[in-house]
Amino acid sequence: MVAFDFEGQPAFLDEGGHLLPGARTPDPEFALRLYRQMLLARRLDIRCVNLQRQGRIGTYPPGAGQEGVQIGAAMAMAEADWLFPTYRDGAAAAARGQPLDSLVRYWMGHPRGGIAPEGVNVFPFSIPVGSHIPHAAGMAWAARLRGDPACAVCLFGDGATSEGDFHEGLNFAAVMGAPAVFVCENNGYAISVPLSRQTASARIAAKAEGYGIPGLTVDGNDVLAVHAAVADALGRARAGHGPTLVEALTYRLGPHTTSDDPTRYRSADEESAARAREPLARLATYLAAAGLLSDEDRERAEAEADARIEQAVQAALGSEPPDPADMTAFTVAAEATEAKGGKAHA
Repeated sequence: MVAFDFEGQPAFLDEGGHLLPGARTPDPEFALRLYRQMLLARRLDIRCVNLQRQGRIGTYPPGAGQEGVQIGAAMAMAEADWLFPTYRDGAAAAARGQPLDSLVRYWMGHPRGGIAPEGVNVFPFSIPVGSHIPHAAGMAWAARLRGDPACAVCLFGDGATSEGDFHEGLNFAAVMGAPAVFVCENNGYAISVPLSRQTASARIAAKAEGYGIPGLTVDGNDVLAVHAAVADALGRARAGHGPTLVEALTYRLGPHTTSDDPTRYRSADEESAARAREPLARLATYLAAAGLLSDEDRERAEAEADARIEQAVQAALGSEPPDPADMTAFTVAAEATEAKGGKAHA
């Protein structure tokens, strides 16, 4: 991983979970909300990996270690804003109101999985790398044309910055002044390809200069810093000043997917160092030192999260199997011949 200096960028907690000198003390209740949401995401992630190993869901992309970026960004958004997630952004989708059972159904391959209910502004997960970036730019531009106060927040990995969709989406959003925030979850690897083989730029955030928009790099394992950075960028977008590129440095603690073996391209020392600075433990350490999170509080929060997850898993596993005919229901129009006249209609 490349070491970055975050001077001048939003920062609250050091790697040990201590409040940095001069940092604003976070609101206690909000900090606890961030913790509970990240804890829920981490526990769901563990459960989904176990379900995959049991053969009850399909291939699954673990998100452990990246909760700080996803939760920090999602909880900076207004209700009217739209989230554009990748396949690894279940934590962000859940924080925006996506039901947990819907997320589990998605990885079961159920056609009703991943569909956000009415009023939950979450686009479907993007499996193709980077293809949702132009979608976010288009939605944000449309909102501006309509006078709609909604902004778009688009999450993607560092690998997406090697795709043409990244250039096209950011260039379009910049030219049109679209109210969008593009958040790169830079975990250092595009599957097994390290960042050094992706770009010669010292920072992904530096690419923003070529589009004439602000770009900044934050510590993605400091959920408070991510929240502040995205909130500021959304404020700028709402004021009519266009998009921002936020690069959040983080680390994927697990494999790219459950079919991946990260030991083939990452060292044990690298992974151990990453675990020492991961976002959930960092925030928990701060909360405990501030007297906001006792051992009993943590155990109760874990039990509550597990109960919610168990209910969601059972609801998903108990879903009625889809009709095989549904595979073509929305792809191929069924034609019928009228009794009279012999005219076909769809």
